[in-house]
Amino acid sequence: MSKPVTIAPSRLAVATAWRPATPAPITASTALSGTSPSNSLPTSFAAGNTITIDTTTFTFVNTGSPAGTTGSNIDISDTVGTLLSKIQAITGVAPTINASTGAITLHTGTAADLSITSASAAFSALGFSSPVNVARGGGGTAGTGVVTGNDLSNFTNESISGGAVTAYNAAGTPVNLQLRWAKTDSASLGTGHQDVWNLFYQTSTTATGSQVAWVNSGTNFIFSANGSLASPTGSAVSIPGVVVDGQSLGALSVNISSGGLTQFASSGGAATINTISQNGFAAGQLQSVAINNSGLVVGTFSNGQNINLASVTLSHFNGTNYLKALDGGAYEVTDLSGPAIIGASGKISGSSLEGSNTDIADEFTKLIVTQQAYSANTKVITTANSMVQDLLNVLR
Repeated sequence: MSKPVTIAPSRLAVATAWRPATPAPITASTALSGTSPSNSLPTSFAAGNTITIDTTTFTFVNTGSPAGTTGSNIDISDTVGTLLSKIQAITGVAPTINASTGAITLHTGTAADLSITSASAAFSALGFSSPVNVARGGGGTAGTGVVTGNDLSNFTNESISGGAVTAYNAAGTPVNLQLRWAKTDSASLGTGHQDVWNLFYQTSTTATGSQVAWVNSGTNFIFSANGSLASPTGSAVSIPGVVVDGQSLGALSVNISSGGLTQFASSGGAATINTISQNGFAAGQLQSVAINNSGLVVGTFSNGQNINLASVTLSHFNGTNYLKALDGGAYEVTDLSGPAIIGASGKISGSSLEGSNTDIADEFTKLIVTQQAYSANTKVITTANSMVQDLLNVLR
């Protein structure tokens, strides 16, 4: 894995504050505290004020405080831009300020709903009334949801490629399966947060507007501090109902070998993919059939696959000698032979011809005797014929 990204599924929802009349529109450089009409909020944030963004609380501190703006502290002499950057760190999407009106637009982000509360009167000076609660549009909580065509630009910019693999549907049609990784939570946000990534697959290459382009696989991949995968602990992750450009791939199982998925920082912000493979295959035509030594009829297909098509069993008969011989070395059951009894002893030798059980010496001996007998008989006939001819000659 590479450097953190923070966008996850679905379209963004927003909350926009329309700035009340002030000496000048709010900008990123507007100070959080100061004397009006200087470039500051008309009502200042004071030390001790807090603002809670989702589950993270930030505390405003005095200028020069040793804590400064580190961690969950915000210096009261800092700017609106600093506060908005804190919000961005939580939602994953930068708030925007209208240049002409000073209206601030807060985004829910795509991993969770947005909730902001503050008891400070200065919060109203930003144009908001506490609390701010905006539900994200579409999808669900972390680990679920979709990315619509409207969100493709943000999603692409704030996620990283997970590579691609050619998968095959039930008919053997090849389907290009594109993957991306998006970080939905970060341990750097403090207590209660973990490094969590979600895997997305592209369901439509032509999605626009509210059409679904990417779908979350539905599993939170949680990494420990050393970059190793802490959860899920099993080697297989199921992705149900995968459809890519109308081609259904059904439920896919992603097998992750031990140590095969890690999270490490990358200055380039890209994933390093060493190996990604699949075990499907394209449609094939039957090319040949063979029988192996286990009695299985194996078909060889043009896509390189060998598939067991049938099995040959051995049988015996109570009256073996009463089987009826047929052409081609086959035999037929008769009443005297009885029905076939499955489970005969013996074995099958694949790609072999059956050897003859004839006794060659005995058969040759019989052949010689038969030939000699034939020769003797022909001599007898010849002699008898000669005698008949002689008798006829005497009579003449």
